[in-house]
Amino acid sequence: MAEKKAPEAVIIMGDWCDNWWAKKIVQHLDVLKITSKSYAASAHKQPLEVLKVLETYASVKNVVYITIAGLSNALSGFVAANSTHVTIACPPFKDNADMMVNIHSTLQMPPKAPVLTVLNPENCALCCKRILDLATTSG
Repeated sequence: MAEKKAPEAVIIMGDWCDNWWAKKIVQHLDVLKITSKSYAASAHKQPLEVLKVLETYASVKNVVYITIAGLSNALSGFVAANSTHVTIACPPFKDNADMMVNIHSTLQMPPKAPVLTVLNPENCALCCKRILDLATTSG
């Protein structure tokens, strides 16, 4: 029996209400043949749940985290600060006004919380592919 492959893209959203955005990203990951798994856990309300997800993939070699959080985005920085894997924030915005108000909580991260921000779901998937391709060609 073949061993099940660990996901290469682990999507963590602050709440399942953001699953509509995760599905857009997954659609592009699927086209690129990148396996993924989605979780919902808020860094504000369920930090221990987020840590459990990170522990699950701590020893997996090639994983990229995709975080989906709007408003006050603590999730992306929390994931990046507590993991050695690349973290890409792809925040969902209702419209341009929402983006102008809330983008700063994703862009401005504290030291030692390296987060890449990609606003477009297709570009997010392409970034995952390029990062994972680098990992497989260099090591």
